[in-house]
Amino acid sequence: MDRTQVIEQLPGLRRYARVLTGDAWAADDLVQDTLERACSKWRLWRSGSDLRAWLFTLMHNLYLNQRRAMPSLQRLEIEDVQDSLQTNAPPSDDALDLERCLQRLPAEQRAVLLLVTLEDLSYEDTARILAIPVGTVMSRLSRARSRLRALMEHTPSAVPGQPPVLRRLK
Repeated sequence: MDRTQVIEQLPGLRRYARVLTGDAWAADDLVQDTLERACSKWRLWRSGSDLRAWLFTLMHNLYLNQRRAMPSLQRLEIEDVQDSLQTNAPPSDDALDLERCLQRLPAEQRAVLLLVTLEDLSYEDTARILAIPVGTVMSRLSRARSRLRALMEHTPSAVPGQPPVLRRLK
């Protein structure tokens, strides 16, 4: 594994970590943990295989392990996101709206959506990274797109039982 190959993957890893965690500091920590794991497990990477997919797999597994280790933190993160979404201050731009809407997606759907759309990975690579069948990738992606569209368009069906709290800026 060449150091420059790993460095080339850093922007994608940071993007994915940022949206997974919803926090810049936590994202940097996750990237750091991923790189540490990659260094300690570099012998497991097969030369000629997709380094990008391997690094994303490491990151995703680390993220899941961290979430499992702190169930109370998960609850706090969800409550923090919901509280921040229910403020009356209007969002400053579409990017902020999109980020808030992404954080409202279930983690499984958000991961698939980000890997396929943001990181431009194939369904097969995404399935390998997340250790799920390709059909599940397609299903989660479809549901994530529908839910994200509903959240961005501010439809009442987006969150059953709750008034819409986000608005799309034109």
